[in-house]
Amino acid sequence: MRRDATDPAALQEAVRTLQAGGLVAFPTETVYGLGADAASDTAVAGIFAAKGRPADHPLIVHVADAAGAERFAAAVPPVARRLMDAFWPGPLTLILPRLPGVATAAAGGQGSIGVRCPAHPGAQALLRACAQATPPVHGLAGPSANRFGRVSPTSAAHVAGEFGPGLLVLDGGACAVGIESAIVDCTRERPVLLRPGVLTPAQLEAACGEPLAGPQDLGQAAPRASGTLEAHYAPRAKVRLMPVGQLQSALDVLGVEAPPLAIWSRAVLRTPAGQVLRRRMPDDAREAARLLFAVLREFDDQGVSLIWVETPPPGPDWDGVRDRLQRAAAAG
Repeated sequence: MRRDATDPAALQEAVRTLQAGGLVAFPTETVYGLGADAASDTAVAGIFAAKGRPADHPLIVHVADAAGAERFAAAVPPVARRLMDAFWPGPLTLILPRLPGVATAAAGGQGSIGVRCPAHPGAQALLRACAQATPPVHGLAGPSANRFGRVSPTSAAHVAGEFGPGLLVLDGGACAVGIESAIVDCTRERPVLLRPGVLTPAQLEAACGEPLAGPQDLGQAAPRASGTLEAHYAPRAKVRLMPVGQLQSALDVLGVEAPPLAIWSRAVLRTPAGQVLRRRMPDDAREAARLLFAVLREFDDQGVSLIWVETPPPGPDWDGVRDRLQRAAAAG
């Protein structure tokens, strides 16, 4: 059922559900999360079951503030503290060494834990109400509230469409950021950017005070982290990324006989086929990120079998959008 995230009664119902080991969907500025008590391995198992997610694929723990991270982390290195000060609350997850015996299931059995402090007022209200409850729930394991590997939800309606009326969904409106948080591993001598988001490497490095490494620098030593599988974020339709010239050439070849397909592009493309759906991709990377998952879901709802997307432009501002589209295309 969908309830207004600003409704005190809905908030208390959510807290009771979480205390009892149940699941609640909640809004964040990135995407909607499917939450459970991060400290309860039994409750977290419910997330893996609901999503169809492998139990060794770790979840991100959401906390109300930096102090909340210390309930799950064995240490907060200075570089992590600088990133917290710069970007929390906000769309940044930090990988920290995990306290032994705490949130084992949420961490996928690893010795590290991903922690984030979301900025959305609905998420903040829920996290603070949970922490103040008796007994308290000090953090919520919260992957995206969708079936594993599919398109992330950026509205309460998306979540309800995935899981039906049996799940309590706190409706906080459309997500302002629209793609998942950047993930920085702070467990090593040098910080590592494991997943891009809307925060650029330059912004992160300025806060860190040092350059970031990439997952390619770690090889198989890189920790498992949310949303870093090669194929992810996939709609039912097959996604293909193409430069604008290739897109136009493909449309010219198909002509009026084009199959039902959808196109998301910055360029204006020509086609005589009336069954081709077209949406314009914003020129601004942050606006494109905000719309990305909603556009993919809209195309799926129209029943197309193909989604063609103009390759995002080069540059770090587009890294998060490019990453999600490449993983969506890899799943086809």
